[in-house]
Amino acid sequence: MKVQVIKDDCISCGLCVNSVPAVFEWDDDEKAIAITEHVPDKLEAEVEDAIDSCPTDAIEEI
Repeated sequence: MKVQVIKDDCISCGLCVNSVPAVFEWDDDEKAIAITEHVPDKLEAEVEDAIDSCPTDAIEEI
C-alpha cells in the first residue's frame, strides 16, 4: 500500500499525524505528508482509518 496527502486539501487537523506518526508527519508549511514509500503491513489498518477519518479526504491510496 502507498498513500499520499493532497497538500491543497489538507487543513492541518493533525488526525493522520497523531494517529500514524510512522507514516505521516508535518512538512515546513504545517501540512501533513506521507513519509514512507510503502506503508508497513502492520500499519495498513491504521492508515485506512486515517484515510476514512480525514475530514477533507486529503489522503489517498496510490
